Amino acid sequence: MMLFLDPVLTEAWRGRDPFAEAFALSGESFRAVKSRRTIRFELDGRGYFAKLHRGIGWREFFKDLLQFKRPVTDAGNEYRAIRQLEALGLDTMTCAGCGVRGWNPAARQSFLITEELTGVISLEDLAKLSGERAVPYPQRCAIARQLAATAGAMHRGGVNHRDCYLCHFLLKKSTVNVPAPTLYVIDLHRAQLRDRVPYRYLVKDVAGLWFSAMDAGLSRRDRLRFIREYERRPLPEIFRENRKFWRDVDRTARKLYRKEHGREAPAE
Repeated sequence: MMLFLDPVLTEAWRGRDPFAEAFALSGESFRAVKSRRTIRFELDGRGYFAKLHRGIGWREFFKDLLQFKRPVTDAGNEYRAIRQLEALGLDTMTCAGCGVRGWNPAARQSFLITEELTGVISLEDLAKLSGERAVPYPQRCAIARQLAATAGAMHRGGVNHRDCYLCHFLLKKSTVNVPAPTLYVIDLHRAQLRDRVPYRYLVKDVAGLWFSAMDAGLSRRDRLRFIREYERRPLPEIFRENRKFWRDVDRTARKLYRKEHGREAPAE
């Protein structure tokens, strides 16, 4: 069994079974899929999100194995990913509690509770703003640089997101005018941690970002700025030594766009 509770939850649940308390939580439902549901609740006037996991079942467990995927059997996976991002100095969710119990990976019970992030907007929603609400060009450049720096640091630190889309990067709105805006990485349920991220997963993560930004009206210069910041080296060196990677990213992103939208991606 694994259990972590911050001081607020430790005091609130003192003398009681944390797992029973977690699964008895009620609030606004945000997501419910098979063995997992996500709710928002409040405690002492503060907002939290709780992800409650019940076993994925042997059928799903072996299905993932047969597809050469690592089964995600409990909330501990996201907890470890959060801790890894924190160790890398990246902004992410603040964990208030996590518990895992049960030896059977197909029937394991677990929960993850994180503090609600306020005053934020997803980069996906930000990209949809237009007219007077659109982000001015200098701020847009700063946000793109920060996104590239965050993704690059995450990958160099051995973490691949597996759901790496603009919607999973939240901008702290009060920092939009600073040189390095604050970006929170969220929804790490499927993240993988290794000493080094394999090539195919690097391509998938970066292609996910490019795919979700294809309708945002980015220029070629915007893309080059991202590439340079992601790799932290001059563009001539990047395209001399790593051109294949970025071609594979573009190819994967465009394939995903066709699959999702049933049409070709916008031309550059």
